[in-house]
Amino acid sequence: MSEHGDHSERYEHGERYEITPRRVAFDWRRTPLHWIPDEPTATHVINVLHLLLPAGERWFVKVFKEGLPLVRDPELLRDVKGFMGQEATHSVQHAYVLDHLAEQDLDTGPYTRHVDFLFDVLLGESPPPGLPVPEREWLRFRLSVIAAIEQFTAVLGDWVLRAEGLDRAEPDPVMLDLLRWHGAEEVEHRAVAFDMYQHCGGAGLPRYARRILGMAVTAPVITYLWAWGAAYLLRHDPELAGRARYSLREHNRAVRKGLLPSWRELGSAVPRYFRRSYHPSQEGSLRRAVEYLASSPAARAAAGAVGRAAVS
Repeated sequence: MSEHGDHSERYEHGERYEITPRRVAFDWRRTPLHWIPDEPTATHVINVLHLLLPAGERWFVKVFKEGLPLVRDPELLRDVKGFMGQEATHSVQHAYVLDHLAEQDLDTGPYTRHVDFLFDVLLGESPPPGLPVPEREWLRFRLSVIAAIEQFTAVLGDWVLRAEGLDRAEPDPVMLDLLRWHGAEEVEHRAVAFDMYQHCGGAGLPRYARRILGMAVTAPVITYLWAWGAAYLLRHDPELAGRARYSLREHNRAVRKGLLPSWRELGSAVPRYFRRSYHPSQEGSLRRAVEYLASSPAARAAAGAVGRAAVS
């Protein structure tokens, strides 16, 4: 594997695979607050995505813009720009879900303000005051954090594409399409953040050590934010009127029903990432992701709109 990524990740059936943003749109008017029927815990554990991703994916784009001048590989540069376009679209679409939750009297502002502070201030362009880190090293650290986050989004993306338990639960089809469209694109670009870090992160043992540090910071922070977010949503859900709290018992019940990924599936992503030989092209199935994107109602509508504009 080269420093810039795995050949098999960029080429499929002998042709280079292009990472391209899709201009999707979703209609939330008929989506109920509990979009998995009678499953508030599973619904809100997944809804934490909407709390974290608008700010997080805007931040991805900002950090990658800082790193663009360091990219010397033309193919990686094209992949990075495609990744940035996809992440910007993800941010916008998940922000619309927050608006929909607000319309249903579930105000997420008190939580998302903390998320904004994390990405915009603590992980902003300059290190926090009192942290004496050189500018280039701070950029490398933030790129390592993005690569670590993308490890989890690839695992989650692959899970949601395979989650037959969700289909059996008969969830709202618009929300399921959002999650699977997003999950498919996460699998589609699963190696880009890693390749970007490898390309810009120096060489040898320091580059590997920084990659490990990025995951060592990311995994516990994500776990904390997710538990906090699920607890917040359940506590403020107007349909539950304060009667429900987040509990591991209910979470594990949803896992057994196939409505959430297992702890083992999530946890095993970390030791895989720690291997010196690891590359994210080993995660999930690009073929499954591409097949879903070819059938996704939102992605098909977006492709049709682009086609109509081209011939008009």
